[in-house]
Amino acid sequence: MSAAGYHTGRQLPLVGIETTNGEAAFADPAFSSNKAAPVHNWAPWIAGFSREFVAHAIAKYMQVPGTVLDPFAGVGNTLVEAVLHGHHAIGFEINPYAALASQLKANAHQVDTSTLRKEIARFRSFYQAAVSTGYTPHSTYPKEFRTRSAFYSPDVLHKVLMVWDFIATTQESQIQDLFRLAFASTMVSYSNYSYEPSLGRRVTTGKGEIKDFPVGETVLSKLSKMVEDITWFKSALPAGQMPTARVIQDSFFHYADHITPQSIDLLITSPPYLNNYHYIRNTRPQLYWLGYARCPADLKHLEESNFGKYWQTVREGTPVHLDFSLPDTDIADRLDALRKANPEKGIYGGAGWANHAASYFNDCYRFVLGIQYALRPGGTALVVIGNSILQGILMPTDQYLGKIAESVGLELAGIEVPRMTRVGNSIIRSDVRVGKAKDHHSLYEAVVEIRKH
Repeated sequence: MSAAGYHTGRQLPLVGIETTNGEAAFADPAFSSNKAAPVHNWAPWIAGFSREFVAHAIAKYMQVPGTVLDPFAGVGNTLVEAVLHGHHAIGFEINPYAALASQLKANAHQVDTSTLRKEIARFRSFYQAAVSTGYTPHSTYPKEFRTRSAFYSPDVLHKVLMVWDFIATTQESQIQDLFRLAFASTMVSYSNYSYEPSLGRRVTTGKGEIKDFPVGETVLSKLSKMVEDITWFKSALPAGQMPTARVIQDSFFHYADHITPQSIDLLITSPPYLNNYHYIRNTRPQLYWLGYARCPADLKHLEESNFGKYWQTVREGTPVHLDFSLPDTDIADRLDALRKANPEKGIYGGAGWANHAASYFNDCYRFVLGIQYALRPGGTALVVIGNSILQGILMPTDQYLGKIAESVGLELAGIEVPRMTRVGNSIIRSDVRVGKAKDHHSLYEAVVEIRKH
């Protein structure tokens, strides 16, 4: 069948989750509300799900204290909510910057606020004196962090380096890490770059470069908010409970090295979507400034560890085939149709995107094997995932994930679509938008519920 035949290609029927009173089984996973939530808003992130979604899921499935796992922890929303509800939390995250944020946020109740306040006061005095006396910083710009134009204007860079001079004097590691996160989470806001949603120069979006900025004051404001949030976090914990949170900076595919089989009560996660959003490149500023990358080679391992291979790394390789079979679905036919689409476009045609999609579904297979390993009998996994449109061909990712889970012996309890309209980077062709794709395909976000017998 031609590629065009899949613009209206057959979809597997959605398996409904029983609800009561006609209400949705899950809260809307859209994560925008996190931006105003204590602790959750410490570090901006391009993706994830709402704290309300996690809280709803935990209340539904965790009747007694247990362990919650997020294999793609991001900046730790699942872990924070698990701890707040009195459960132990484990997260896997390959991005060191995100892992740092997750670890600090989920363990906020362990921070000594008295010590943190003292260091904030010391920083305020240091910074004010440095600004007024023409202080010469000792810290330097990361040597191999290169951008098309200056990331910071000279006056801004001078203040940034003063901030780093102070951070180097902080002795207690957790306090120092909070300062590092306060800088990393604000650093793009006073740079000549912005997220649109990918990182790019401000001038390309009609914004002027930032010649000067109150850098120290911005970092101080962030730190002050952290103190407030930590105090709130401690008061919000269930009485008499001190749950633990562990963040593993590694790929979830190495689960057997880090967690005990059948030890997880509830898994809540949202893996990267089939949209080629480059999480590593878009956090280059944080990775370099925090010292996690010193040269481009340091980023290669992170890119290769990403869930699904980036299109740029597989587009010119030999054809990637599925490592499994799903005889009762059309996944192989759709991939074949995608591979044949738009050959005149060379590497920008369907062949490279088919390699990207096949690599993604192969990782979905590895992912569900990890679910099978980790969940205790009777445990549940909730996976928030979006569908995709590649070269105009619909990929019902949520439905394929459910079928892949069934193929390894897990139960697909259902798929719910709490958000039917999603506009985002999941569309590979820029002329395809929700409601405007051929035959009106739309992007949506689904919750795939998987159980272990």
